[in-house]
Amino acid sequence: MSNASVHTGRHFLQIPGPTNVPDRVLRAMDMPTIDHRGPEFAQLGLEVIEGSKKVFKTKNPVIIYPSSGTGAWEAAIVNTLSPGDKVLMVETGHFATLWRAMADKLKLDVEFVPGDWRHGASPEDIEARLSKDKDHSFKAVMVVHNETSTGVTSRIHEIRKAIDAAKHPALLMVDTISSLGSIDYEHDKWGVDVTVSCSQKGLMLPPGLGFNAVSDKALEASKKNSSLRSYWDWHEIIAANRGGSWSYTPATNMLYGLKEAIAMLMEEGLDNVFARHKRYSAATRAAVETWGLENLCLDPREYSPILTAVVMPEGHDADQFRKVTLDNFDMSLGAGLSKIKGKVFRIGHLGHFNDLMLMGTLAGVEMALDLAKVPHRAGGVMSAMSVLTGRDAKASQAKTAVA
Repeated sequence: MSNASVHTGRHFLQIPGPTNVPDRVLRAMDMPTIDHRGPEFAQLGLEVIEGSKKVFKTKNPVIIYPSSGTGAWEAAIVNTLSPGDKVLMVETGHFATLWRAMADKLKLDVEFVPGDWRHGASPEDIEARLSKDKDHSFKAVMVVHNETSTGVTSRIHEIRKAIDAAKHPALLMVDTISSLGSIDYEHDKWGVDVTVSCSQKGLMLPPGLGFNAVSDKALEASKKNSSLRSYWDWHEIIAANRGGSWSYTPATNMLYGLKEAIAMLMEEGLDNVFARHKRYSAATRAAVETWGLENLCLDPREYSPILTAVVMPEGHDADQFRKVTLDNFDMSLGAGLSKIKGKVFRIGHLGHFNDLMLMGTLAGVEMALDLAKVPHRAGGVMSAMSVLTGRDAKASQAKTAVA
């Protein structure tokens, strides 16, 4: 066995989800399973349902499923749309493409706006398409908030304004699987009808819970559509939730973890959580720029606070670089997916994460760039450190004062 394959200390999990699970959450989940029809569980159920509303920033129901985010996608579709309904979707990356594939399987009529995987959904283009739809044939606009495969964040509040400007009644359905709990998001204020999310990203839990936050308009639509559903049916779950229960056996111990994760977010304060992620994103971009590498995201308005996708120089394979990083430093970086496979690697900086974890991550990347003989300039770690300590801001202020 080579020395490179023997590692001590903790593995660095720097993919953009599943993320590191805090010890507090692990300890909270380490509980005996209780009667999911008893009063103790009912109290837990009511607490996590109300706590989830705070994270989604909604007063409306949040439905929690024992599922992956993919299950939450399906729940969103089958509760609001019928086979044959026309929907508008945007190709922002791998996960938008997967959502489109599910819509196809569920017999929706999908208009899929092509994209280059380097930009988010265009509010102007959505407005133009909806304005031409005089018969209101589009029943929903379906957008990924933060595209985990590309590090691009779409401007959902502007898309809502675009739908309103077109005076179109389409539902707005948003995937927040990698953004909820890490990037500012307001289900009610932004007029979102269905928000889809899951547990293993900003909520700092293992995979296993899916979420739908729903508007009154979406609930009304769910009473009229013809899609078959049983497990996913909102109304049965909402009825059971009134007493702190579910219409089937819930993921009891995951809900213990969810209660603790929500408590951690509220203790830090959501605004502080969002600001922390923006700091880490800015520091990571500073490192990437100093290395002389390219950020996949091209629009500064759309830089993701929770991950940075880095384009490899021509002739160098991102997966080989990730292997060098894992073999030498026991650190997992995110892979490029589908059509950007081997072309990018992704640095996750979200969830239960702090300044030193980021510095360790970027140091590992810079050392691996050397070992993998990837052309780059040194000093990325120092640039990131300057952002975290505020030295870059102070230097800019000094230059301005001199000028």
